[in-house]
Order: sequence, then structure tokens, then C-alpha cells
Amino acid sequence: MAVKKLLHTRMRVNDLERTVKFYEDALGLKVSRRHTSPRGAQLAFVVTPNSDEEIEICQMPPGAPSVQVQPDLMHLAFEVDDLAAFEAELKKKGYALSDGPTKTSSGSVIAFIDAPEGYEVELIQRAK
Repeated sequence: MAVKKLLHTRMRVNDLERTVKFYEDALGLKVSRRHTSPRGAQLAFVVTPNSDEEIEICQMPPGAPSVQVQPDLMHLAFEVDDLAAFEAELKKKGYALSDGPTKTSSGSVIAFIDAPEGYEVELIQRAK
């Protein structure tokens, strides 16, 4: 027996609205739905283009321990057509890369941008 498919990845945050704004403004993603979980957490599901998987952004109810993201614990990776053009658009919106661009041995170009709470986002321009 095996699982059928990956549905979503959950990321806990301290500030749901700030994080949603980042994914919408910087990356152009869209919120598909919002609700409150049975445990009282505020949830926003963000859809990614050309993928069935969603990102679940979760802010626990007041009184829950604060989120402390460890460096290099995990990251999300997104493909972009033109990393230089994408970086230029990010700069216009007030965002900056935290690392890169770097050409890989496969000919792809990668870069990173820090999302709120310390999560890292990798941007990949695949080799042509």
C-alpha cells in the first residue's frame, strides 16, 4: 500500500497576514481558502501554479508557543522562467534575494529569498 499523492505542506507562523502577503506579493501565489481549525488555529491555503499541492499557512491561537524557525531546517522551491527578470520584479516590490543567483553544475540558476518567520524560498531557473 502507498499514499496516493501529496496534498499540502504546513508551515506554522506567528503572523498569518504578513506571511500570506509575502507569498501573494513576492511570488504571485493565491489564497484558495481560509478557515479556523477545530483546535482554533487560523489557516490559509495558498495554491501554487501547475501543482496540486498547496501550502497551508497556520497561525496557532493566542497563548501558543512562538514559532522559532531553525536555519536551513526546510525550504520551498519554485521554478521561474527568468531568474534575472524575477529578481528585478522582486526589487520593485521591496524584496531582495538573500543568496544567489548561483549557476549550478547542471546549468540551472538558483537563488534564495527569505520569507517571514525565517523560512527560506528557493527560486530555480532550469537549464535550457
